[in-house]
Amino acid sequence: MKKGAYLIRQANVVTSAGIETKDVRIFGGRFVEISSHLEPKPDETCIEAKGKYLFPGLIDTHVHFREPGLTHKATWATESAAAVAGGVTTVFDMPNTDPATLSPELVQEKLDIAKANAYCNYGVFLGVSASNLDLLKDYNLEDKKFVALTDDGLYFSGANQLLADHPEAFEQIWKQTDRIVAIHSEDSALIEQGEEAYTKKYGRDIPIEAHAQIRSEEACYVATKRSLDLAKKSNSRLHILHLTTYKEALLFDKDLPLVQKRQTCEVSIPHLYFSLEDYQTFGPLIKYNPSIKTKADKLGLIKALNENYIDFITTDHSPHTLEEKQQPYMQSKSGGPMVQHLLQMLLSLVDAGFLSLEKVVEKTAENPALFYGIKERGFIKEGYFADLVLVDIDKPYAVTKENLHSKCGWSVFEGHTFSSSIELTFVNGQLVFDNGRIITDVRGQQVEVS
Repeated sequence: MKKGAYLIRQANVVTSAGIETKDVRIFGGRFVEISSHLEPKPDETCIEAKGKYLFPGLIDTHVHFREPGLTHKATWATESAAAVAGGVTTVFDMPNTDPATLSPELVQEKLDIAKANAYCNYGVFLGVSASNLDLLKDYNLEDKKFVALTDDGLYFSGANQLLADHPEAFEQIWKQTDRIVAIHSEDSALIEQGEEAYTKKYGRDIPIEAHAQIRSEEACYVATKRSLDLAKKSNSRLHILHLTTYKEALLFDKDLPLVQKRQTCEVSIPHLYFSLEDYQTFGPLIKYNPSIKTKADKLGLIKALNENYIDFITTDHSPHTLEEKQQPYMQSKSGGPMVQHLLQMLLSLVDAGFLSLEKVVEKTAENPALFYGIKERGFIKEGYFADLVLVDIDKPYAVTKENLHSKCGWSVFEGHTFSSSIELTFVNGQLVFDNGRIITDVRGQQVEVS
């Protein structure tokens, strides 16, 4: 048997264009034949997939894997294991590690960690904030070792660091490069006003649901509109991360093809799945920045996604320990583990009639690949890297503490049963996840971006 030689037979292959029953042959890390009927070869592993669904491996371009420096709650090994267990085969890591990834040298250090430890493919952002703008002029911002520039998560390094609060920062960056600048879009002054008002009223006992008012629709909309106006004026590339309101979504163009858009946005899965009412059940476990808001916002985001105002879906996977989460409102860390259950959450939304399977593939694989120019990934296509996930959409899956892979060791879904099960995940044609088991000798690759 040749290593990495597989024939997946009679799978329901899902693309944005539709679903077709196909045989898929993999060899040398790539898709080599896709047809209605292929004869098995004696030297390949045959996988019978009748009735099951084959998706391109999901591409999650917004994760916080925490390493280096914050390894008490996550590492590249543990979080990439969670990724492949959920059918995610490529991730892009944000810069808020310790040290923060604010230089090409620190980008390389993080890439070296990923190369040694990641079960999935990977890319790394270069961090940029008000604190390191002066250094950018010394960097080659066309260097493809990093996938794009972002300020996401860097508000932790000091107040008033977000690019959305510094219009002059955009002008400096856009003079240097036409690469993607992806930002966390909230107005810091409005957030600070909200925090002061609620602290005056409640002291340390601010109710968790106040998060939606403190990090409000207005705080998001003001920052997003201000930044978009600047980008449109100069025809610059600007990407808004984890959008949380329908009002913001309507600021974007829904008619242009994605590859022609200069201003774009994404939505993260917590904001599609949860709403204000869920704070009563999950409390600070669903505290995210920007905040999870009303049911109307959740439904509006789903509508905007289907109408193509929103370009793709991410997780904002951001693990913290339970101790860090279960604190009074002002001390509770924002974020949580999501990457292992991204596809199952989306399939739940499909079951509820909110999304189609085709739309899931478009927004989690094809569009991220097109947007970042990820070479030969995101599609089940002859000649492309064989990143894929086989799913039984009718086989229930119960989430327990024992089957979690994220190092933080908890999930809001403990005790919940999803309607679908992830069975197999392939990365570069190598089987890396097999019905609950991580194949620990597999490693992903750094992706190429254009």
